[in-house]
Amino acid sequence: MTLEIAEAEKILAGNFAPWVLELGLSVVETGDAHAVLRLPWDERLAREGGGLSGQALMAAADTATVIAVSSARGAFVPMTTVQQSTSFQRMVAGADVLVDARITKLGRRMAFAEITLTAEGEAEPAARASTVYALLG
Repeated sequence: MTLEIAEAEKILAGNFAPWVLELGLSVVETGDAHAVLRLPWDERLAREGGGLSGQALMAAADTATVIAVSSARGAFVPMTTVQQSTSFQRMVAGADVLVDARITKLGRRMAFAEITLTAEGEAEPAARASTVYALLG
């Protein structure tokens, strides 16, 4: 049931607020229970001190969860965030971030995911997140 990358890109383009689309996220990979998105470096997303803002990282994690759930289900269905928790581990400056969302449980009404956000070229994550989604359709 895995989505093709082109279909995942259509879901990304057609189901998010304009400000989320302005992050420039793109789908790198989809699988049976995961998706990897790229958050491109943009100085507009940096906070004082030059690091990528936590809000941008959290939005990217939230968005990647939608694509991962859609890939696991084989199609997009309406869903909403119930809970998101993010731990920031190191600053990202001047590098794209790979956002790897893995579904840990997919039920009929709820989905749970763990997300790792890693600056491209780095071995250690910049942040980790967990999300819980209510599936509405």
